Parts: sequence; structure tokens; C-alpha cells
Amino acid sequence: MAFIRFVMFGGGVGVLAGFAVTLLAVAMPWAVANAVVTVASTLLCTELHARYTFRKGRGAGWREHWQSAGSASAAYLVTSGAIGVLHLLRPSAGPAVEQMVYLGASGLAGAGRFLVLRVYVFATRSTRPLRPQGTSAVPVLLAA
Repeated sequence: MAFIRFVMFGGGVGVLAGFAVTLLAVAMPWAVANAVVTVASTLLCTELHARYTFRKGRGAGWREHWQSAGSASAAYLVTSGAIGVLHLLRPSAGPAVEQMVYLGASGLAGAGRFLVLRVYVFATRSTRPLRPQGTSAVPVLLAA
């Protein structure tokens, strides 16, 4: 059930983000537009996922936002990389093709983000994987 909610909220925001990137890319470089939209959509999605997808009963705290930002950074690299490859292969690709590539890359990155959010960011202490004795308590932020 959580995955269905994740797809509804994350996918819905992702589709809106795809349109926003396309609109902003008219006024600025695509990678900058993607960065701006990634920050805004990550903040919104982290709140939605805390409240509804993983049903924490509250909004996301600073820890969840920072950890979510780590997985969102990986997603940003995936989407920017996909568009970069598209522009290398088809420099004259129009907005419709960019949108398809962006949304496809976002979907793949989103599946990885779901796993990171479920297993690590929004896991309860009892379901979070145990850390072996003597290892660092610094969380690994990028995993996707």
C-alpha cells in the first residue's frame, strides 16, 4: 500500500515537476531549472511522504529532509544525466522528447528513492537495519 501512495504523491509531483522544468528551461539552462525544481519538489514530497505515504502522523523533521535530500541528489544526477545523453544523441530534441526522457529517468530514480525512504529515512527504529558495533553513525545519504 505504501508503494501505491508513494507513486500517487511522488509521481503526481514528478509529473508537475516535469512541466515546471520544461517551462523554466525556456529562461535558464536545463540543469539549473532541474536543480530548482528538484529542491522544491523534494521538500514537498518529503512532507507528503512523511504524512501520508509512510504515515508518520507528523510532518518530516530536519533529519528526514536531509536524508531525503541525499536520495534526491542521486535522482537529480540520474535525470540530468539522461537529458545530457539525449542532447548528445539528439541535439535538436524538442520539449516532448525531453519530457518523456525526464519522466522515464524520474520513474527509475523514484523506485530507488522509495527503497531508501522506506528502509532508511522513514523506517521506525525497530525496522531500521542494525548497525554493526564499531561502525560510524554517519548516515549514507546517497543510495539509488
